[in-house]
Amino acid sequence: MASTVLDELLDWAYSQAVGFLGAFFALMGNMGVELFDLPWVQAVVRFFNQLGWALFGVSLVVACFEFGIEYSSGRGNIRHTAINCLKGFLAVSLFSTVPVRLYALSVSLQASFTAGITGLGTGIGEIGQNIITKLTTPEGLIASGVDFIFNGPSFNPIMMLFCVILMAYAVLKVFFANLKRGGILLIQIAVGALYMFSVPRGYSDGFTQWCKQIVGLCLTAFLQSTILVAGLMVFSDRALLGLGLMLSAGEVPRIAGAFGLDTSTKASLTSAVHTAQMAVSTTKVIASVVGGK
Repeated sequence: MASTVLDELLDWAYSQAVGFLGAFFALMGNMGVELFDLPWVQAVVRFFNQLGWALFGVSLVVACFEFGIEYSSGRGNIRHTAINCLKGFLAVSLFSTVPVRLYALSVSLQASFTAGITGLGTGIGEIGQNIITKLTTPEGLIASGVDFIFNGPSFNPIMMLFCVILMAYAVLKVFFANLKRGGILLIQIAVGALYMFSVPRGYSDGFTQWCKQIVGLCLTAFLQSTILVAGLMVFSDRALLGLGLMLSAGEVPRIAGAFGLDTSTKASLTSAVHTAQMAVSTTKVIASVVGGK
């Protein structure tokens, strides 16, 4: 009986500790969301939003020039041009707001999932009811007695040290990933403004990759913490399986990148700089033509 009561209390304490860790990661994710409530961050986002609208206006003029040139040669398609302009209008209207809302949704879902997995907030009364149920059920009482007599507690210092090191590595890796995710999202929004020159003209490959990066960032924010918490919950019963789950949480960005949902900003910055250089050169050409007339 004492073994059953102690096991239930230890399981409850461990679940609450893991639930606290999941809630802490959710709090860190909310800090990334609250970053966009700061006045200076809102000013930065507003600046790049206005820059996106300016590039969109220049792109509309360029798209009209390109349509006129193609129409004079008999290859113009007004329907295709209108659809591209509509896509550009939707992109410039949503690129600074949808990523923040999507990231907030992923953090909220992660908090709900981890709370459900760990049973965070379960009271002592429910634990007591589970103990009474086990003790009043013959099968439960016999199973606990057999487990206490034949299995008993075992302790291997080397194995415990190995598990603690791997657990700390997995937790710290997810911790630092969550810590920098809000800043990465701000950089992605700033970079997204530079694509507003190419979308109305029909060159949407770079913007599509940017959208995949936003989705990959939000998916990573949801999966990393959830898989880590699931691994911690499994660890109490199956140590090696739990360690495998915890270590796999750090591989989520790499797996997402293999399917086109790369969360890094390297490729995005390179293509955005190329788009900005093309926008500047095209604007200079149009200005010189208009000035010459």
